[in-house]
Order: sequence, then structure tokens, then C-alpha cells
Amino acid sequence: MLTKKQHELLLFIDSHLRRTGFSPSFDEMKDALGLRSKSGIHRLISALEERGFLHRRHHRARALEILRLPDIDVPPAPAPSDPPAPIPGSPDPGGMLVVDVPFVGRIAAGNPIEAITPETTRIAVPADMLGKASHYALEVTGDSMQDAGILDGDMVIIREGMQATDGQIVVALIDGIEVTLKRLRHEGSNIALIPANRHYETRVLPAARVNVQGTLAGLIRRY
Repeated sequence: MLTKKQHELLLFIDSHLRRTGFSPSFDEMKDALGLRSKSGIHRLISALEERGFLHRRHHRARALEILRLPDIDVPPAPAPSDPPAPIPGSPDPGGMLVVDVPFVGRIAAGNPIEAITPETTRIAVPADMLGKASHYALEVTGDSMQDAGILDGDMVIIREGMQATDGQIVVALIDGIEVTLKRLRHEGSNIALIPANRHYETRVLPAARVNVQGTLAGLIRRY
């Protein structure tokens, strides 16, 4: 069970992340909750971390990640200065139509890493970036796709599907255990996974070892 202030802070951080793409400053959180000092915010964040609602990414500026929200029917109203989070498929406070998509983990734009593991977090994405298919979001780690404009720390929006044409950037699952983000090319009975960085080599694998999990639909960058 969360206290009222813990609940208010969690909802404010969640709303701010959805609206701006990055976490609020301690001053913004202090003002939103009407507290007189930032020490109270530090205590609230530590309590939310201990209860598994929030995660701090240390050594990153203003980096807070919502792990889950309380399971209740009617949450307490957020502080007056906290605009409501956008409703999926409706305009955000700035008038942009947004849709919530699930964030399912991190993907390597470099050497393959372990397969993505579904998480519960959802992020707001401009609706005009999406089509009718299902989509999900992944955070990029590595620099092998930098010449395609995909940088370490970017959020890529992936259109779910098992088919891809030559030249498309795809999420490729290798041997059922490794996942990577690369440009795809068919070479007879093989599939080439091509980086966009001359320091990395193209991997050519039997088609049976590669399963396409989706194709790149868009990218979100946080500054």
C-alpha cells in the first residue's frame, strides 16, 4: 500500500514521462507535490524503489523508470500542476494524437544480446508514426546502426510481423536466443544481417536460424 504522497509522485512521474519522454527534475517534483524541500522527494523515490514501483538508472541525468502502477480502481487525483496523462488514441496536452505501445526491453545495435523479455511499461507514441498493425518499443544499445541514424539510447518503434523485404531494418531473433537490430537482405537460402557502421561485419546465416520479429516503423530520441 502506498501513501498518498507516494501515489501522487508516482502518477506525476508517469505523466511527465508520457508527455515529455524524460523524467521530471527534483524541483518539478517538489513543486508538483507542494513540498518545501527536495529531501522529501528523495525519501519518496527511495520508498517507491523499495516497493518495486520505480527504478533509478544511476549515473544518468534525470533518469527514472516506472516499473508498475498501483492496481486500484480510482487513484487519487494528481497535483493541480500535473496535466493528465494522454488517453491512448487521443490528443495529448499539446494537441498531438498519441497511442500507448508496450516497451518490451532493450535490443543490441551491435553484437546480439539475449532475447527481449516483455515488461509492463508502456510509452506514448505519435499516432502518425503507426499503422494498423501492432507495435512495440525497444531501447537501442550499441552503435552498429549509427550510419542509419539509430544511436545508442534511442527508442525504436517496431511494427510486429514475420515478413520483411530486402533493405528493411528488422528485429532479428537468431537461434531463438539472441536478438539484434540490423538491415536485412536475402541471399538465396541465407539471410544477411547488415550493420550500418563500417566497424562491424555483416553476418550471413541460414534462413532457418533467423526469425524476423518486426520491422522498424519509427524512432524516438531523448535529449
